[in-house]
Amino acid sequence: MKVLLVDDQTLVREGIKSLLSLSDNLLVVGEASDGDEVCQAVTNLQPDVILMDIRMPRMSGVDALRAMQKAGLTQPVIMLTTFDDHKLVLDAVQAGAKGYLLKDVSLETLVDAIETVYKGQTLIQPAVTEKILQGLQGLQQQFESYQTPEPLTDAERKILRLMAAGCSNREIAEALFKSEGTIKNQVSSLLAKLGVRDRTRAVLKAIEAGLI
Repeated sequence: MKVLLVDDQTLVREGIKSLLSLSDNLLVVGEASDGDEVCQAVTNLQPDVILMDIRMPRMSGVDALRAMQKAGLTQPVIMLTTFDDHKLVLDAVQAGAKGYLLKDVSLETLVDAIETVYKGQTLIQPAVTEKILQGLQGLQQQFESYQTPEPLTDAERKILRLMAAGCSNREIAEALFKSEGTIKNQVSSLLAKLGVRDRTRAVLKAIEAGLI
């Protein structure tokens, strides 16, 4: 899997690059030091996944993600964040980011995250989820209003809670003693019921509506 690193701090980029070099499944194909370089780098390098700092001086990761969408660039983006960035993380959710990780993640967590979004799934690291939950207390959501067509089942609520904890379909399946295929189908049904297109929005809508 080809990875593009985007961070204004050289030491951070070098650290992540060194970490990723330990995995045989990943290759860093390029680096960018600010959001305004992202679209050109993605066009030239065609990475499979982008690791991008959410805070950068000239163009933030959120603005860079929006610019990618306007340019028709659909590669999945994992935002690298810190504990005080919950408002920006919420903005990134609306902009279409597929994953969120704290910058001090382990190699195993980072590789798993890249593989997850590469497969078309989304994730939020549990520590980031906890901060988002706290931040939602004082933030007004800007998602379109909706009503669920029918109440969620107990099984669906369990799945939502595990999704909010950052669990993958495989981990949810193991926790609930079901097959991964069954969980995948239930997650798809849950997204349709909530009227959202990905797991991250499902979790945030469920939180907003008091479903979990």
